[in-house]
Parts: sequence; structure tokens; C-alpha cells
Amino acid sequence: MGQTSAMDKKLVFRPLTALCLAVAAACVIVAIVYFTKTAADLPSFFPGHQAGNTKHHTKHGLAMVGLAVLAVVAAWFTTAPDRSRGDAGAGRRPPEI
Repeated sequence: MGQTSAMDKKLVFRPLTALCLAVAAACVIVAIVYFTKTAADLPSFFPGHQAGNTKHHTKHGLAMVGLAVLAVVAAWFTTAPDRSRGDAGAGRRPPEI
């Protein structure tokens, strides 16, 4: 009776989770801009903006996709079950004397 099953544990949605998902969405949007705009058409505050250049910054776009994946993984790790209800020691062996 004292043990909890895996279905009883609730996932906790923390503010950090929302922040990580927002960062991931922003990175995807910036990646799309890098893939679709030439260097001359990029906003002036983007790294790689060069007036008159017709090159696409594919590496910048891939870097943004990579950062988006890392942000989603970070959001996933922040949704761990809440362990503050006294089950913090569950699964641990008692110290050996």
C-alpha cells in the first residue's frame, strides 16, 4: 500500500519548461529565416547580414536547429515527476554499515 506506481506520479510543468519551449520555438523561427533569406535580405541585427550578398547562411540555420533540439531536451528534463512528497528516497538502497 505504501508504494506508488508509475501511473500515480504527476508530471510537473514548471516555468523553466515554458521558457525552454519558447526558446526552442524562437530558434526554429530564426532557422527558417536563415534558410529562406539571402545574406542581403537578413535583418541587420542577425549575424551574417551582408548587403549585396546572395549567399544563404545554411550553417547558421543548422546551428539554430541544433539549439532548438537542445532546448526541447532541456524542457523534457524539467518535466520530471515532483519528488518533494517524501518519495525522494524511493529506489535507493539503505547505507551499509
